[in-house]
Amino acid sequence: MNWWNSPLVYIVLLGLAGIVVWTLIPRRFASAKLVVQLGFFLAMSAMVVDLRVIPYEAAGDNETTGGAVLTGSVKLLWWVHLAWALIGFVRIYLVFERKPREARLLQDVVVGVVYAGMFLSILAFVFAVPVGTLIATSGVFAVILGLALQNTLGDVFSGIALNLGRPYVLGNWIILGDGTEGRVVETNWRSTQLLTPTHNVVALPNSLLAKIGVTNLSGPDESHGLAVTVKMAPTKTPAITVDLMRTVLLSCNSILQDPSPSVTIRSLDAAAIEIELSFRVASIDQRSAARNDIFDLIYRHSKSTGMLLAQPLSASIAMTNRPSDATAASQGFTPIELINSIPVFSALTGTEQESLAKAASVRTYHKGEIVARQGEMLPSLMIVRTGVIVRQIGEDDDRLQEIGRLAPGDFFGETGLLAGIGEMSSSRAMTPV
Repeated sequence: MNWWNSPLVYIVLLGLAGIVVWTLIPRRFASAKLVVQLGFFLAMSAMVVDLRVIPYEAAGDNETTGGAVLTGSVKLLWWVHLAWALIGFVRIYLVFERKPREARLLQDVVVGVVYAGMFLSILAFVFAVPVGTLIATSGVFAVILGLALQNTLGDVFSGIALNLGRPYVLGNWIILGDGTEGRVVETNWRSTQLLTPTHNVVALPNSLLAKIGVTNLSGPDESHGLAVTVKMAPTKTPAITVDLMRTVLLSCNSILQDPSPSVTIRSLDAAAIEIELSFRVASIDQRSAARNDIFDLIYRHSKSTGMLLAQPLSASIAMTNRPSDATAASQGFTPIELINSIPVFSALTGTEQESLAKAASVRTYHKGEIVARQGEMLPSLMIVRTGVIVRQIGEDDDRLQEIGRLAPGDFFGETGLLAGIGEMSSSRAMTPV
């Protein structure tokens, strides 16, 4: 039988057709490529078994030149399709995991191992090259190359270890032992890249990350704990000061209320009560905004209740200008200060603002009392002087949804006063208001 009439020709044509079809399918259709590749590989395997061609055995010496070429081509194509099928499994697994970029380094390692195995198998079973001898003779070259690329190989193997251990993934915010911090934006063979808070990209060798301590601020979730320390003048008892700071945390919209924030007295002396406020934010990016809100609310609540921040420690101030309870009581918000803090009144003249302040009246509400109901049209503007008010939407008390909290200096009721529209939410006192 002539070699061109051999059934092996059909296997070669099938293998070449599989390569063409696999190449034409776009990469984004990874599942389709895997199915096509498996189809061609199984079809080739069935034909190879039927013709009793064993791909993992070297060719015999009794074959003709044409037959040897055909047999070698069949084995070569079979090994190529086997390698592509295995690689397809690796890539489709990463797609199913929905983290293709995070494990890219590990994927590259697996793909490299598969291609190396295919190359050695082709050398051994198609071209009858003594692979064992080849590997043994290349040992000296491998040692020389390893010494020359010692640092690079250290980074590579450290990168593999980091990908297997997964102390962090793309998108995590990490802090290194030397103080460097940022969000992981890229990992590759040699380095991990961080986007720092100043929006600079820092490339760190993987070997450095494997040796230095890494703290993952994004685990187990994106929330992050913070602490703020403030010193208050000892014009009130520590218990009253702690209650004030709890009110500060209760009124802050930038922090998480679950888990509950905490207030701790750090120290107490004749000059100041040192208080630590501990809380969590939803993500690391909200640290600065939350700190700013907390300090702003400390000032507003302290001024509204007549409490003072502690003065800087110095001999002259500590001895001659120590604040008293009477001094603190005179520091609360006056009606004119509240009016001046509202942008809608900024266009009024000083005389008009003073007239408006004289017409203001004070209303008090107990904790849990309704200040305004959803849909109610208020005839006047309401400015919070002290306390915390929560704004909620919904008609059923069991299904109310919180949309925000108001602190001293905040206001509501402007929709009814200016547009004749009812309140968009209900307002309830969370503390005495």
